[in-house]
Amino acid sequence: MSKFVTRFLKDESGATAIEYGLIIALISVIIVAAFGVLKGGLESAFDSTAETLKNPNP
Repeated sequence: MSKFVTRFLKDESGATAIEYGLIIALISVIIVAAFGVLKGGLESAFDSTAETLKNPNP
């Protein structure tokens, strides 16, 4: 029984998977936040590009 407990405490394969999951979740949150911050600038850039394409001669 003590060998099982010792082996269980030394096994880190599950911890590694959880760490990768947490890293992916953190990166996802950062990407979503970045899109929220950049949304206004991207909208104005696309709007001005669309306006230029509609009226190429100012």
